[in-house]
Amino acid sequence: FYFTGTRLAPKEKLDIPVLFMPDTMKMYEAVVVIHVMRENGENWPYEDSAELNEDFKRSVTVAENGGIQGILWIYPVHGIPEAPQQKLVPALIRCRARQRVERRVEVLLTGVVPGATAMPATRNSAMVNTNNPANIQEEVQVTDGFSTTVEFLYELQYQSNEIKSQLGALVGMHLIQRERDTESGIITLIFNIVFAPNKPMRNEATLLVQCTTGGVWKFPMLFIATEPEVDDVINIEAVGLNKESIVSFKLTSQTR
Repeated sequence: FYFTGTRLAPKEKLDIPVLFMPDTMKMYEAVVVIHVMRENGENWPYEDSAELNEDFKRSVTVAENGGIQGILWIYPVHGIPEAPQQKLVPALIRCRARQRVERRVEVLLTGVVPGATAMPATRNSAMVNTNNPANIQEEVQVTDGFSTTVEFLYELQYQSNEIKSQLGALVGMHLIQRERDTESGIITLIFNIVFAPNKPMRNEATLLVQCTTGGVWKFPMLFIATEPEVDDVINIEAVGLNKESIVSFKLTSQTR
Protein backbone atom coordinates (compact mmCIF):
# COMPACT_ATOMS: atom_id res chain seq x y z
CA PHE A 1 0.00 0.00 0.00
CA TYR A 2 1.20 3.50 -0.76
CA PHE A 3 0.20 6.72 0.98
CA THR A 4 1.39 9.99 -0.53
CA GLY A 5 0.85 13.67 0.06
CA THR A 6 1.14 13.60 3.87
CA ARG A 7 2.49 16.91 5.17
CA LEU A 8 4.52 17.08 8.36
CA ALA A 9 5.41 20.23 10.26
CA PRO A 10 8.78 20.43 12.03
CA LYS A 11 8.91 17.98 15.00
CA GLU A 12 5.43 16.72 14.21
CA LYS A 13 4.62 13.08 14.92
CA LEU A 14 3.13 10.67 12.39
CA ASP A 15 1.27 7.53 13.41
CA ILE A 16 1.38 4.73 10.86
CA PRO A 17 -1.23 1.99 11.44
CA VAL A 18 -0.19 -1.57 10.60
CA LEU A 19 -2.97 -4.17 10.31
CA PHE A 20 -2.17 -7.87 10.63
CA MET A 21 -4.80 -10.54 9.84
CA PRO A 22 -3.05 -13.92 9.39
CA ASP A 23 -4.89 -16.88 7.91
CA THR A 24 -2.25 -19.52 8.70
CA MET A 25 0.11 -20.10 11.62
CA LYS A 26 3.29 -18.89 9.98
CA MET A 27 5.38 -15.75 10.18
CA TYR A 28 4.76 -12.98 7.67
CA GLU A 29 7.29 -10.31 6.77
CA ALA A 30 6.79 -6.82 5.42
CA VAL A 31 8.64 -3.52 5.25
CA VAL A 32 7.32 -0.07 6.14
CA VAL A 33 9.16 2.55 4.08
CA ILE A 34 8.91 6.26 4.86
CA HIS A 35 10.03 8.53 2.02
CA VAL A 36 10.45 12.20 2.97
CA MET A 37 10.94 15.01 0.44
CA ARG A 38 10.94 18.76 0.82
CA GLU A 39 7.61 20.40 0.17
CA ASN A 40 9.17 23.06 -2.09
CA GLY A 41 10.75 20.39 -4.25
CA GLU A 42 14.33 21.47 -3.53
CA ASN A 43 17.04 18.92 -2.86
CA TRP A 44 19.39 18.62 0.09
CA PRO A 45 22.94 19.37 -1.04
CA TYR A 46 25.70 16.90 -0.24
CA GLU A 47 29.21 16.13 -1.43
CA ASP A 48 29.33 13.05 -3.61
CA SER A 49 32.12 10.91 -2.27
CA ALA A 50 33.24 7.37 -2.90
CA GLU A 51 33.67 7.02 0.86
CA LEU A 52 29.91 7.09 1.48
CA ASN A 53 28.91 3.80 3.05
CA GLU A 54 26.30 1.49 1.59
CA ASP A 55 23.86 2.11 4.44
CA PHE A 56 23.74 5.80 3.58
CA LYS A 57 23.24 5.10 -0.10
CA ARG A 58 20.30 2.82 0.68
CA SER A 59 18.64 5.43 2.89
CA VAL A 60 18.50 8.28 0.35
CA THR A 61 17.32 8.91 -3.19
CA VAL A 62 19.69 10.99 -5.28
CA ALA A 63 18.46 13.41 -7.95
CA GLU A 64 20.03 13.75 -11.38
CA ASN A 65 21.76 16.99 -10.41
CA GLY A 66 23.52 15.26 -7.54
CA GLY A 67 21.40 16.51 -4.63
CA ILE A 68 19.48 14.35 -2.20
CA GLN A 69 15.90 14.22 -3.39
CA GLY A 70 14.49 12.15 -0.54
CA ILE A 71 15.36 10.41 2.68
CA LEU A 72 14.20 6.88 3.44
CA TRP A 73 13.38 5.25 6.76
CA ILE A 74 12.96 1.50 6.45
CA TYR A 75 11.27 -0.51 9.20
CA PRO A 76 11.03 -4.31 8.86
CA VAL A 77 7.85 -5.80 10.30
CA HIS A 78 7.46 -9.42 11.41
CA GLY A 79 3.92 -10.67 11.90
CA ILE A 80 3.76 -13.69 14.23
CA PRO A 81 0.25 -15.17 14.62
CA GLU A 82 -0.85 -16.37 18.03
CA ALA A 83 -3.50 -19.02 18.58
CA PRO A 84 -6.71 -17.58 20.08
CA GLN A 85 -6.76 -17.74 23.85
CA GLN A 86 -9.45 -20.15 24.98
CA LYS A 87 -10.59 -20.92 28.52
CA LEU A 88 -8.49 -24.05 28.69
CA VAL A 89 -8.36 -26.22 31.79
CA PRO A 90 -4.81 -25.82 33.16
CA ALA A 91 -2.56 -28.85 33.13
CA LEU A 92 -2.29 -29.67 36.85
CA ILE A 93 1.04 -30.78 38.34
CA ARG A 94 0.54 -31.73 42.00
CA CYS A 95 3.20 -32.95 44.40
CA ARG A 96 3.85 -33.09 48.11
CA ALA A 97 6.52 -30.73 49.36
CA ARG A 98 9.99 -32.32 49.65
CA GLN A 99 9.05 -34.98 47.13
CA ARG A 100 9.49 -35.28 43.36
CA VAL A 101 6.96 -36.07 40.67
CA GLU A 102 7.15 -36.55 36.88
CA ARG A 103 4.21 -35.98 34.57
CA ARG A 104 3.69 -36.25 30.81
CA VAL A 105 1.92 -33.24 29.32
CA GLU A 106 0.49 -33.37 25.79
CA VAL A 107 -0.32 -30.19 23.84
CA LEU A 108 -2.09 -30.00 20.49
CA LEU A 109 -0.92 -27.44 17.91
CA THR A 110 -3.40 -26.60 15.16
CA GLY A 111 -2.63 -24.91 11.85
CA VAL A 112 1.13 -25.54 11.96
CA VAL A 113 1.47 -26.69 8.36
CA PRO A 114 0.34 -24.09 5.79
CA GLY A 115 -2.40 -25.46 3.58
CA ALA A 116 -3.41 -28.17 6.03
CA THR A 117 -7.04 -28.59 6.94
CA ALA A 118 -7.92 -25.80 9.35
CA MET A 119 -9.13 -27.05 12.71
CA PRO A 120 -11.00 -25.02 15.33
CA ALA A 121 -8.76 -23.23 17.78
CA THR A 122 -10.66 -24.88 20.62
CA ARG A 123 -8.78 -28.08 19.84
CA ASN A 124 -5.71 -26.48 21.39
CA SER A 125 -5.47 -28.22 24.74
CA ALA A 126 -3.07 -29.54 27.33
CA MET A 127 -3.49 -32.92 28.98
CA VAL A 128 -1.58 -34.61 31.82
CA ASN A 129 -0.85 -38.29 31.30
CA THR A 130 0.28 -40.20 34.39
CA ASN A 131 0.52 -43.56 32.64
CA ASN A 132 3.71 -45.06 31.36
CA PRO A 133 4.76 -43.31 28.14
CA ALA A 134 4.58 -45.06 24.80
CA ASN A 135 7.77 -45.95 23.00
CA ILE A 136 9.44 -42.82 21.72
CA GLN A 137 9.43 -43.03 17.94
CA GLU A 138 11.54 -39.97 17.26
CA GLU A 139 14.58 -38.61 19.05
CA VAL A 140 14.34 -34.89 19.72
CA GLN A 141 17.49 -32.90 20.40
CA VAL A 142 17.08 -30.08 22.89
CA THR A 143 19.28 -27.61 24.73
CA ASP A 144 19.04 -26.05 28.16
CA GLY A 145 17.07 -22.90 28.92
CA PHE A 146 14.92 -21.67 26.06
CA SER A 147 15.05 -25.06 24.42
CA THR A 148 15.25 -25.62 20.70
CA THR A 149 14.25 -28.52 18.49
CA VAL A 150 14.37 -28.70 14.74
CA GLU A 151 10.91 -27.17 14.47
CA PHE A 152 9.88 -25.68 17.80
CA LEU A 153 10.93 -23.38 20.61
CA TYR A 154 9.36 -23.69 24.03
CA GLU A 155 9.62 -22.23 27.51
CA LEU A 156 7.68 -21.78 30.73
CA GLN A 157 6.56 -18.23 31.45
CA TYR A 158 5.63 -17.01 34.91
CA GLN A 159 3.43 -14.17 36.10
CA SER A 160 6.28 -12.31 37.79
CA ASN A 161 10.03 -12.44 38.31
CA GLU A 162 9.41 -13.36 41.94
CA ILE A 163 7.45 -16.46 40.94
CA LYS A 164 10.07 -17.27 38.31
CA SER A 165 12.88 -17.16 40.87
CA GLN A 166 10.83 -19.29 43.26
CA LEU A 167 9.53 -21.87 40.79
CA GLY A 168 12.16 -21.87 38.05
CA ALA A 169 14.65 -23.99 39.99
CA LEU A 170 11.93 -26.46 41.07
CA VAL A 171 10.54 -27.29 37.62
CA GLY A 172 12.25 -29.11 34.79
CA MET A 173 10.79 -29.52 31.29
CA HIS A 174 11.92 -31.71 28.42
CA LEU A 175 10.33 -32.33 25.01
CA ILE A 176 10.41 -36.09 24.47
CA GLN A 177 8.10 -36.80 21.52
CA ARG A 178 6.22 -35.15 18.68
CA GLU A 179 3.61 -36.59 16.36
CA ARG A 180 1.70 -35.22 13.37
CA ASP A 181 -1.71 -36.29 12.13
CA THR A 182 -1.39 -36.36 8.34
CA GLU A 183 -5.12 -35.80 7.79
CA SER A 184 -5.80 -32.88 10.11
CA GLY A 185 -2.28 -31.42 10.25
CA ILE A 186 -2.47 -31.27 14.05
CA ILE A 187 0.87 -31.73 15.77
CA THR A 188 1.05 -33.25 19.24
CA LEU A 189 4.00 -32.39 21.47
CA ILE A 190 4.65 -34.51 24.55
CA PHE A 191 6.64 -32.94 27.38
CA ASN A 192 8.09 -34.55 30.48
CA ILE A 193 7.59 -32.20 33.45
CA VAL A 194 9.55 -32.69 36.68
CA PHE A 195 8.31 -30.90 39.81
CA ALA A 196 10.31 -31.05 43.05
CA PRO A 197 8.91 -28.44 45.47
CA ASN A 198 10.61 -27.65 48.76
CA LYS A 199 7.60 -26.10 50.50
CA PRO A 200 3.83 -25.80 50.02
CA MET A 201 2.84 -23.46 47.19
CA ARG A 202 0.33 -22.81 44.43
CA ASN A 203 1.62 -21.04 41.32
CA GLU A 204 0.42 -20.62 37.76
CA ALA A 205 2.58 -20.72 34.65
CA THR A 206 2.16 -20.65 30.88
CA LEU A 207 3.74 -23.13 28.50
CA LEU A 208 4.65 -21.12 25.40
CA VAL A 209 5.37 -23.00 22.17
CA GLN A 210 6.61 -21.24 19.04
CA CYS A 211 7.15 -22.80 15.65
CA THR A 212 10.37 -21.74 13.94
CA THR A 213 8.35 -20.92 10.81
CA GLY A 214 6.07 -18.67 12.88
CA GLY A 215 3.07 -19.15 15.12
CA VAL A 216 2.68 -19.08 18.89
CA TRP A 217 0.57 -21.30 21.15
CA LYS A 218 0.03 -20.80 24.89
CA PHE A 219 -1.18 -23.38 27.39
CA PRO A 220 -1.95 -22.70 31.07
CA MET A 221 -0.35 -24.81 33.78
CA LEU A 222 -0.88 -25.00 37.53
CA PHE A 223 1.76 -26.21 40.00
CA ILE A 224 0.51 -27.19 43.46
CA ALA A 225 2.73 -28.37 46.31
CA THR A 226 0.81 -29.74 49.29
CA GLU A 227 1.96 -30.08 52.90
CA PRO A 228 4.91 -32.46 53.34
CA GLU A 229 4.75 -35.72 55.23
CA VAL A 230 5.29 -35.60 58.97
CA ASP A 231 8.92 -36.37 59.77
CA ASP A 232 8.32 -37.90 63.17
CA VAL A 233 5.99 -37.97 66.16
CA ILE A 234 7.35 -36.84 69.55
CA ASN A 235 5.61 -38.20 72.65
CA ILE A 236 6.13 -36.49 76.01
CA GLU A 237 4.91 -38.32 79.10
CA ALA A 238 3.90 -36.24 82.08
CA VAL A 239 5.58 -37.13 85.38
CA GLY A 240 2.94 -35.36 87.43
CA LEU A 241 0.79 -32.26 87.71
CA ASN A 242 2.66 -28.94 87.49
CA LYS A 243 5.92 -30.78 86.81
CA GLU A 244 8.07 -30.39 83.70
CA SER A 245 8.70 -33.30 81.39
CA ILE A 246 11.62 -33.09 78.98
CA VAL A 247 12.42 -35.01 75.83
CA SER A 248 15.37 -34.37 73.54
CA PHE A 249 15.67 -34.86 69.77
CA LYS A 250 18.13 -33.84 67.07
CA LEU A 251 17.50 -31.53 64.09
CA THR A 252 19.89 -31.61 61.17
CA SER A 253 20.18 -28.56 58.97
CA GLN A 254 20.59 -29.30 55.25
CA THR A 255 22.33 -25.97 54.67
CA ARG A 256 24.92 -23.93 56.52
